[in-house]
Amino acid sequence: MPKIGLEINNLTNLGVDKKFLKKIAEKTLSLTKFEIPEMSIVLVCDARMKNLNKRYKDKDKITDVLAFDYGEVIICLPQAKRQAKELRHSLKKELGILLIHGILHLAGYRDNIKKDYDKTNKKQEEIWQKITS
Repeated sequence: MPKIGLEINNLTNLGVDKKFLKKIAEKTLSLTKFEIPEMSIVLVCDARMKNLNKRYKDKDKITDVLAFDYGEVIICLPQAKRQAKELRHSLKKELGILLIHGILHLAGYRDNIKKDYDKTNKKQEEIWQKITS
């Protein structure tokens, strides 16, 4: 597995398992054969995510994950926590899935139309199963 420069920044007051996120990122990159020299994962609060989503996607609402072509995946930690509760699984699992989803966006997967959304989610689920089985 190629080593990448990986930086994880938690800008919230909620704790996260950075080793777990690093493992998910490295294995996802390996499984997708997507190569990137550096990547950063940033965990943010609702207000910051809403602001970023408005500025870059012109959507005035909170979203769970944004990915930028220069190798940055931004995850809204409070939103991930709400989704984990709603889906009745752990925050750790939700963060892993969102990180995989963000990396798939970096690798060129899209989800703005139903067909692409289904393809991205299928790949995301495949990767999650391979990593956690």
